[in-house]
Amino acid sequence: MTRAALFDVDGTLVDTNYLHVTSWWEAFRQAGHTVAMPAIHRAVGLGSDDLIDHLLGPGRDREQDAGISATHSALYATCFERLPPLEGAADLLRALAGRGWTVVLATSASGPELQALRRALDADDVIAGTASSDDVDEGKPAPAPIRHAMEIAGATAEETVYVGDSVWDMEAATRASVAAVGLLSGGIPRADLESAGAVEVYRSPADLLAHIDSGVVARMHP
Repeated sequence: MTRAALFDVDGTLVDTNYLHVTSWWEAFRQAGHTVAMPAIHRAVGLGSDDLIDHLLGPGRDREQDAGISATHSALYATCFERLPPLEGAADLLRALAGRGWTVVLATSASGPELQALRRALDADDVIAGTASSDDVDEGKPAPAPIRHAMEIAGATAEETVYVGDSVWDMEAATRASVAAVGLLSGGIPRADLESAGAVEVYRSPADLLAHIDSGVVARMHP
């Protein structure tokens, strides 16, 4: 039996959500839009196109979209060399790999951004693959990223756990019939994660690591 541990990255393994919030806020401001930071925070985890659509709505001037996204990317890129991994993140991935799990990242990040996140995480030795936004037609909350990550791992839904920090993560995993584990490290409340489908919620990667032999991860025996 293969066991796959799929992970979101932003806010789940690397402490970047609020960097994204401020970068998106400034990108919207430069394009003439006032978007409240709490609204941006709740949208983090969506791909860029979906995030803009979610926050500005269908009646916006779509010709601005590419510029807004590019501005966000440029602002966020200034942080690439100092992205902070969350406590216990790399240790959690190594602990799972040591127990026979196949670790795959399933993230909206791609290209240089994903490379920067992987450098910050410093756990490439136990990451079997990555399903990025470039690999699928629909991003989270669609189940496509989760299903693609399962294909990379060679696992079925019953053999898979997905760990994330956003409601989009929980919804995507649930729609893929995968057990969803939520982390509070991205700043989203426990109740929101649970209502979106989380079967368990932990404070952080370190907290999940401390419970690795007692929760849903432990119950999925090889």
